[in-house]
Amino acid sequence: MRVLDVWIEINGSGRKVGSISGSHPSDAVFCYATDYLGDAGARPVSVSLPLQEEPFSPAQTKNFFEGLLPEGFTRRSVAQWMHVDENDYLSILSGLGRECLGALQIMEEGKPQTESSYEKLTSERVLALAKEGTTASAELVIKAHLSLTGASGKVGLYLNEKENAWYLPRGSAPSTHILKQSHVRLLDIVANEQLCLMTAKNLGLDVPDSFIVDTGSDSSEDVLFASRRFDRVFSENSMVISGMKVPGRLHQEDFAQALGIPASGKYETVRQGYVKKMFDLLRNWSSNPMQDQLKLWDTIVFDYLIGNTDSHLKNFSLLYSEDLKSIRMAPAYDILSTSVYEGTTRELSFFIGSENRLEHITRASFEEAAKEAGIRVKMAMDRFDQMKEALPGALALAAEQLSSQGISHAQQLRQRIVKQNCNEIETKP
Repeated sequence: MRVLDVWIEINGSGRKVGSISGSHPSDAVFCYATDYLGDAGARPVSVSLPLQEEPFSPAQTKNFFEGLLPEGFTRRSVAQWMHVDENDYLSILSGLGRECLGALQIMEEGKPQTESSYEKLTSERVLALAKEGTTASAELVIKAHLSLTGASGKVGLYLNEKENAWYLPRGSAPSTHILKQSHVRLLDIVANEQLCLMTAKNLGLDVPDSFIVDTGSDSSEDVLFASRRFDRVFSENSMVISGMKVPGRLHQEDFAQALGIPASGKYETVRQGYVKKMFDLLRNWSSNPMQDQLKLWDTIVFDYLIGNTDSHLKNFSLLYSEDLKSIRMAPAYDILSTSVYEGTTRELSFFIGSENRLEHITRASFEEAAKEAGIRVKMAMDRFDQMKEALPGALALAAEQLSSQGISHAQQLRQRIVKQNCNEIETKP
């Protein structure tokens, strides 16, 4: 029997909320601690795991906690480095759980813990991260005990803005940014994501601060995409590690976790009402449900207009306040135009009305989706029309902004996005 303690940061202080116990992933169950349940201010770690004395089933436990782990090639690489089965989520969580997305920390009983510190990375190491991609990020993930969800190669680092230097967190030291590399087949994906996020920001969407990291190489392939973590916040009382002020943790969970859906079900391949489930989640749990439902609607419309077919359930999240008492929709993230790449799917990650293929979706599809979501159709479609009209200008402005920062192919990317989504994005003279 192994036991993994689950801790959460509340108002800057760690609190043990419960534990995962079992001899194998197939029988492991999560149970809240009795003293935590007795606290009048106790809050659940997930919408899908309400406060209760009884242990949750192995399936419920796995759906949420496995959702904290990387996926795909990164997970396989991490498992190989750790010499464990990639399906053994308990072992991987035990190794990586000190720094998860959100405010959770997972620590196995009896396992020695690494002292918290920051290791400065040389410019050569940062360049190697860009060049080596997922393999390099997997190595850093293991060394730093970082658990970052997603299938692409990514790593959490601390940016010392005074030095303009990157540091690798060790132990429980939190990171401030998530860095992603260019894809071996999609070499301009970094510029693509930054262009789309800048366009979204120009349109007034809530997105995290992001920028492209210059690694000192002349090649456009050797760049990194950096996104400031919205689940990390600095305060006057922030502690200091290795001489640097560190942020506190805000709890977050993605929509798949909140809905109790495993990562394997993040795509709606057969119509199951994901749009309704997403809007119901905000309607029932958000501290400002009307505003957050509009944020979600705008993000869905934007993803469609730019041709983002990878906006699955794990790319939408709930963000909790420091005391866990308030829940809001998190800023939009992982936004890019996938349709510009030859061979990528034309099917969206969930159905818009009764359609999920880009070329089959019409304005009527969105009207149907608005009804399904439970929001006023006229209001929803007015926002659709406004964004469709404003998008060409916002995209052109973002391309100009990115070009001025030295990304010479930004205009080519803009043209490709327009060409691949010409039914909706109309160029202006």
